[in-house]
Amino acid sequence: MTDIKQDSDSCAGGVHRRAFLADMGLGFTGLALGAMLARDGVVRAEAPAEGVPPNGQAHFTPKAKNVVWLFMNGGVSHMESFDPKPELTKYGGKSINETPHKETQNPEKLKLARVTVVNDANGQQRNKLYPLQVGHRKYGEAGIELSDWVPHMGSCVDDLSIVRSMWTTDDNHGAQTQFHSGRHMLDGEYPTLGAWVHYGLGSLNDNLPQFISMGNREYWNAKDGHYLGPAHDAIPICVDPNNPLDFGKSAGGLSREEQQIGFDLVGGLNRLKGVEYPNDSALAARIKAYELAFRMQTSVPDVLNLNVETQATQQLYGLDDPATRDFGMQMLATRRFIERGVRFIQVQHGAGGAGVWDAHGGLKANHEKNFKAVDKPIAGLLKDLKQRGLLDSTIVLFASEFGRTPGTQGSDGRDHHIYGFSVWMAGGGIKGGLVHGATDEIGFHAVENRHYVTDIHATILHQLGLDSRRLEVPGRKRLDIDHGTPIREIIV
Repeated sequence: MTDIKQDSDSCAGGVHRRAFLADMGLGFTGLALGAMLARDGVVRAEAPAEGVPPNGQAHFTPKAKNVVWLFMNGGVSHMESFDPKPELTKYGGKSINETPHKETQNPEKLKLARVTVVNDANGQQRNKLYPLQVGHRKYGEAGIELSDWVPHMGSCVDDLSIVRSMWTTDDNHGAQTQFHSGRHMLDGEYPTLGAWVHYGLGSLNDNLPQFISMGNREYWNAKDGHYLGPAHDAIPICVDPNNPLDFGKSAGGLSREEQQIGFDLVGGLNRLKGVEYPNDSALAARIKAYELAFRMQTSVPDVLNLNVETQATQQLYGLDDPATRDFGMQMLATRRFIERGVRFIQVQHGAGGAGVWDAHGGLKANHEKNFKAVDKPIAGLLKDLKQRGLLDSTIVLFASEFGRTPGTQGSDGRDHHIYGFSVWMAGGGIKGGLVHGATDEIGFHAVENRHYVTDIHATILHQLGLDSRRLEVPGRKRLDIDHGTPIREIIV
């Protein structure tokens, strides 16, 4: 094979690279073809934006290559899940001032958190500490206390690092955006973690998108790329092999060969426009999406054909139970996408309004139902990844935008709570059977090893071999807190 001249401005005997790629009649756009050739060492890609690893290579040796981002919309109560607080039951019905914990509470923070400081005409606090609504017990060899609502995830606790000391600043559901991007939504629009990973790393499978999203997303948290460009938005996937993505089917019953003719024609026109407008990120994203969508028409339905899985595997994910079937299908599809090299998969559970976990009232019924829906499927994913040897290279995160208050709201609910809540991580070089950080005795403040949400981002990026400070975009310098700090205590 004739060597192609490896020069930043020209190739193939002095022909400008953009013209060369635009003229290639292979049914691929110059943008994606150039990336593939560069990765295979045939031709060097155009110079990436400052800080982007060359040819999709990590900055340093990674310990993981995939991420599963499980996000529970609405605000999961940490006390009734991964950080049980018996003191709430002991002092249930009393105000904080009537308990031994009154001296540890900052009244101003109590007001900000809208907890236990609403006074009646006699100056007595109306809102009281709310008892735990579910029992708890120790799980695994590690003997970690968890809620009785998570028995299946509890059976995997020796693979989990539970971080009980998270905090954030948005006390409304824009905190969903904040957990994904690290910035308060009033600060503007910033790329999400998935977009940064997509921006920094190359493809593991050229027939599938590298960043996908399953489940509904609210309008305030619907995009990912923002100033990185639309090419770094997640591609929404529906777990339905007959209709997996919008506009994914061919129009008018065209054969594959007829589609190829049309694709080549449109691709050629797109490439000509790509030469004319080489710096148009929206055009580049559209060209790349068009090319990928053509290949995905076959590859995505194949991934989503869950019927090829054994009955035992389907039962592992809860597909035989109406209560767990829908989320179980998403989790099984997630494993199949991971097997095929999809880099970043974010799954949203319970979007719609504020989110289904938003239990201002009826917390017991709310959380019991929601945990019933997700507990077995998530545990099934962890066990399946592990038995297939995929958990070692896949980071799984369970998170929610904030926790819920120790005090009651109304008669049987909890309000939003930003001063202390829990997430957990597993796989990809993350230690198992570990609790890191702590809240106080009633679950109010994170008091030990406190972590802002971007510390989770930094930990995941570190395990993927990326240094966020080397992913800076010219003219878009980030604040130090935007980068976060890896949580070294939970890393192997």
